[in-house]
Amino acid sequence: MLDSDDGPPPPFPARILFETYEVGRLLGFGAFAKVYHARHTRSGHNVAIKVISKAKALRGNLFGNIKREIAAMRRLHHPHIVRLLEVFASRSTIYFVMEYAKGGELFTRLASSGRLPEDQSRRLFNQLISAVAFCHSRGVFHRDLKPENLLLDESNNLKLSDFGLSAIKSGDLGGEGLLHTLCGTPAYVAPEILLKIGYDGAKVDIWSCGIILFVMNAGYLPFNDSNLMGMYRKISRGGYRCPRWTSPELRQLISRLLDTNPATRITVEGILGDPWFRKGMDVEKVRRLMRFREDIEDRIAKIESGVSDEWDEERDLSAFDIISMSGGFNLSGFFNPAAAARERFLVEGRVDQVLDRMEKVSKEEGLWVRRWRRGEKGRGGAAVEGRMGTLVAWLEVFRLSPEFLVVEVESGTGEEAGRFNPQFWRESLTSRVRESAALPVAPTASKT
Repeated sequence: MLDSDDGPPPPFPARILFETYEVGRLLGFGAFAKVYHARHTRSGHNVAIKVISKAKALRGNLFGNIKREIAAMRRLHHPHIVRLLEVFASRSTIYFVMEYAKGGELFTRLASSGRLPEDQSRRLFNQLISAVAFCHSRGVFHRDLKPENLLLDESNNLKLSDFGLSAIKSGDLGGEGLLHTLCGTPAYVAPEILLKIGYDGAKVDIWSCGIILFVMNAGYLPFNDSNLMGMYRKISRGGYRCPRWTSPELRQLISRLLDTNPATRITVEGILGDPWFRKGMDVEKVRRLMRFREDIEDRIAKIESGVSDEWDEERDLSAFDIISMSGGFNLSGFFNPAAAARERFLVEGRVDQVLDRMEKVSKEEGLWVRRWRRGEKGRGGAAVEGRMGTLVAWLEVFRLSPEFLVVEVESGTGEEAGRFNPQFWRESLTSRVRESAALPVAPTASKT
């Protein structure tokens, strides 16, 4: 992650930083930054603090990298990505307070062990792909994937770090949607970057993942040369040899990852379907991690476990409520202010049928769905996310009667949520809504 040939820097000048963090030993250092282990004084939690000299960053023209790293990491909350907790700054220094990965760099592990057993390589590669795909779903392309930027926690779970060379979809793409900056570590750089033409950030990250998988299995680089131009020629030709212990299935996956033609290089979806990748793994869990949102996962976990009182709200609906919903009105917010942001409508069928229909519609629109169920009580729902990971809608389905279900839609935020509003879901999910005249009505006083 960080290294230097200049020898270790002096100890950290202040033991307590901002009256909050007790700074300990040095973890690593480089030309522009040092990383220290620290402890939060009130909670006792361990963290890592990256200390960046403003003067050195200015001389190295690195402020763009620093801003990009902050912007990228604030988008990325994922179990296999190092979390940025806080950013501080003084007159001379910038401080990144980050999640602490006790196991250190994967590079160090490989340097000491030589290579990893195939099962262990598969486990870490699964975690790497879930993290990289999650970055891509949030519009972030790492562009410097290598073992030095992959950390391990105390349980040997992988943590992706160092987003200083990342690209963010909103502002780093050319008019044709391609990247143009020549960057990355030579041994891990994709051949299309060497051509100095526009390249797809997702495809170059996949190439780097292939190099990492090769190194974990072999213990050495697939393309190496004492001369940099010689190395680039080998990368461009794509000629490499797997060690004899490599299984046929792994050879096949590596060949698809290290395809020199980005147009035919394997995609994330192709990786998920690969036999070697899938062996002994819960691929659906990996797929969920690719779209991980902590707020959604916490909400679902609380509902499914019964911890949340969200499902304990009063769900009894009067005849007036039923007529309102079936007639296209939504007056629940008028009587219950807490429900004002939600809309309800009636559908016929089973909960799983409605959720299947909702998932089909979502996929047709390019949306991603995280389904859930609560026991066997005829209740379920889904979180629907947009292309950039924003919550488009939260849908809950529960049984009102043997014949009818209620669909409750809570609108999300962002531009995409406007199009996929409750009316969209009403029209998409309602196969047949009984007209209000056929529904039971509230008794009224007789005329005299």
